[in-house]
Amino acid sequence: MDLGIEGRTALVMGASRGIGRGIAGALAREGARVAISSRSEEALRAAADQIEGEVLPFPADTGDLERLRTLPGEVEKALGPVEILVTNTGGPPAGGTLDNSLEEWDDAFRSLVLATRVLVEGVMPGMRERRWGRIVNVSSSSIREPIAGLALSNANRLAALGLLETLADEVAGDGITVNTIATGMFATDRLADAEGSLEGAKSAAEQMVPARRLGEPDEYGDLVAFLCSERAAYLTGTVIPLDGGRLRSV
Repeated sequence: MDLGIEGRTALVMGASRGIGRGIAGALAREGARVAISSRSEEALRAAADQIEGEVLPFPADTGDLERLRTLPGEVEKALGPVEILVTNTGGPPAGGTLDNSLEEWDDAFRSLVLATRVLVEGVMPGMRERRWGRIVNVSSSSIREPIAGLALSNANRLAALGLLETLADEVAGDGITVNTIATGMFATDRLADAEGSLEGAKSAAEQMVPARRLGEPDEYGDLVAFLCSERAAYLTGTVIPLDGGRLRSV
């Protein structure tokens, strides 16, 4: 299937490893020019060297809003105007409703909500002018079913979803789609750290996930590539669970 994104320019956040790297790889395989971004320049350069295709690193911290304001312009100078934006941010610290400080709440809101707002502001004028654009938000299954002990993530990911669902309505007539993925358990370093090891994560998935396994980052990338394609032009404003059947809500 020709997805129709060859030659398009994509900006993928949080792309030095895990799900973000899987997404960058999938888009590059489809012929997109891919800008990858995360905090670590060293990790980004290693990822860029290992992904086949036209991939360039652009270090940026999602907590640094001034840096994010300059990022789309830097990508445009190097690869062309951003036509595909993938917002992907690591989760904030764990804690119950009253366990985290107000400073941690501020940081989580900046990283999960305001960073997305700033990046959208940077790419939207060009997308509207060209009457084509794709925005995919990497979120969590907590936007459907809150996860105990993750109050910062639960609250702020829902805020980001509200922002992007509003945006989806505003720009659908301009040929721009906006979709969110509710992420389940994937074989990433972050999940391995949370479960004590990758083997521990796999054991947990066997008990908790109907598919009896962890998802793979490349599988995630394949879904994002489709959402960014010409074939998905009528699919917008959606939340798509990618979790091996774990979510039970309808």
